[in-house]
Amino acid sequence: MARARGAAILTNDFNLNRVADLQSIRVLNINSLANALKPALLPGDTLRIKIITEGKEQGQGVGYLDDGTMVVIEGGARFVDAELDVLVTRVLQTVMGRMVFAQMHLE
Repeated sequence: MARARGAAILTNDFNLNRVADLQSIRVLNINSLANALKPALLPGDTLRIKIITEGKEQGQGVGYLDDGTMVVIEGGARFVDAELDVLVTRVLQTVMGRMVFAQMHLE
């Protein structure tokens, strides 16, 4: 139907996306759009984040950005329920999404 009308398909279905590409139908992927709108984070950037819970490793605290990105804060376990300024040390892209590693920002 999209090809007959010269329309594009809006989807988050990876397989539909591939089939439409193979048939030369324009596809707008919601996941790609969401990823493109996420703010770019680089090592050295500072963030203000609320630590929600302790992390898997001893001493780690975990918080989340507004877009749902997990931020693991080294030494942050003792600050659960507190809001801190943190310094980004590493950004890791996984199949489950993006993870940010940070340490407390000392001024």
